[in-house]
Amino acid sequence: MGETVRMRTGNAEAIGYRTGLVAALDVGSSKVVCLIGRAEPGSLRVLGTALRESQGVKAGTITSLDLAEEAIRDAVAAAENHADARIQNVIIGVNCGQPVNIMSRNAMVLDGALVTDAHLRALLAEGRAKCIRDGYEIIQSAPTAYAVDEARGVRDPSGMFCQKIGVVMHAVGIKPSPLQNLRLAVERCHLTIAGTLFAPYASGLATLTDDEKQLGATVVDMGGGVTSIAVFNEGQLVYADVVPAGGAQVTADLARMLAAPLSAAERAKTLHGAALGDLEYGADVVTVPQMGEDGEDAGMRVPRSMLTRIIQARMEEILGEVQTRLRASGFDVAAGRRAVLTGGGSQLSGVRELAARILNKQVRIGRPAAFPGLPAASASPDYATAVGLLMAGASMPPEVLNPDLAAEHEEPRGKGFFSRLTNRLLG
Repeated sequence: MGETVRMRTGNAEAIGYRTGLVAALDVGSSKVVCLIGRAEPGSLRVLGTALRESQGVKAGTITSLDLAEEAIRDAVAAAENHADARIQNVIIGVNCGQPVNIMSRNAMVLDGALVTDAHLRALLAEGRAKCIRDGYEIIQSAPTAYAVDEARGVRDPSGMFCQKIGVVMHAVGIKPSPLQNLRLAVERCHLTIAGTLFAPYASGLATLTDDEKQLGATVVDMGGGVTSIAVFNEGQLVYADVVPAGGAQVTADLARMLAAPLSAAERAKTLHGAALGDLEYGADVVTVPQMGEDGEDAGMRVPRSMLTRIIQARMEEILGEVQTRLRASGFDVAAGRRAVLTGGGSQLSGVRELAARILNKQVRIGRPAAFPGLPAASASPDYATAVGLLMAGASMPPEVLNPDLAAEHEEPRGKGFFSRLTNRLLG
């Protein structure tokens, strides 16, 4: 990565991008997405995209290294061919390992001195060092709030006089073994992991507006194996969680209830299914193939409303668990009434209406921000995580993407360190 450039998108404030090649890899339970882009003066351009069926991954966790490696290699090779470029470093999204939220507070006495970049670097480094929990590895950490003397909610303390300055840090911790297996599958493809981010946080970066990040919004990333939660408030991630159920469980329910092959159940769900009973299609009938049977007459004809009832039951359970976890965390109300659904499962007919009913929030479907070179087919909710990872890889400080670098990474001295950090995080 080279120098940092600035860009402006719509009415958003300028975001710093480093010039150079950047790659993102989203390894999910149902698909593997690889995006390759280049940060240029004033813009981030997508050079190559690829989506391949995932193998060897269940509920976000690697279950077969060989199959996972094969799927990753296939996706990366396809994206490289599309981009006519070869990559070595990638930013990956993490959805495994039972994530936990870790908070820390740190303060520094300045006795009326001027807050400098050196003060802020030391304050943040000590805050990150306190973000620890036995049995967990930190995948990302960032400041969520500053205090200058008695003033709370200070956004940029740089250049201010104060007696005492404090910071609140939020970090996401992951069980080490699932994370190490994910890293191993990626590294076996001769790729170096430049950074990791909680996957729905990346989805939020790609789909939320600046106002939603600032005023509060809940991102519900509906994947194939898991449904992930990321709560934003005052521009930062303040809560992360994962419900170990997703679209694959819906497909499995259909397959069991209708005695259909999984592929046929997935096709019936995608083409004819709905998540809400209000959207039933009267006397419409769908023909569903049966397991182990061949021939034109082997399919079973079922009312379309039956598909809806089976799907709705599981979707209500998943969204109900999301609501339960939000209430237990206290962020059901604290994060406002906006919820943004993204991921492949959010494209199911009626899911927006069902989520609004269960979560008691204003719900919209989140699609990733458009970038030059991004195909129209890739601007769908199931690409949100990959697009967010690409944005983060091109703009975020290395110590945010990779906490292991925090102690050794030094920003250039001079006024504006915190402004640059904040702009990148909020961008």
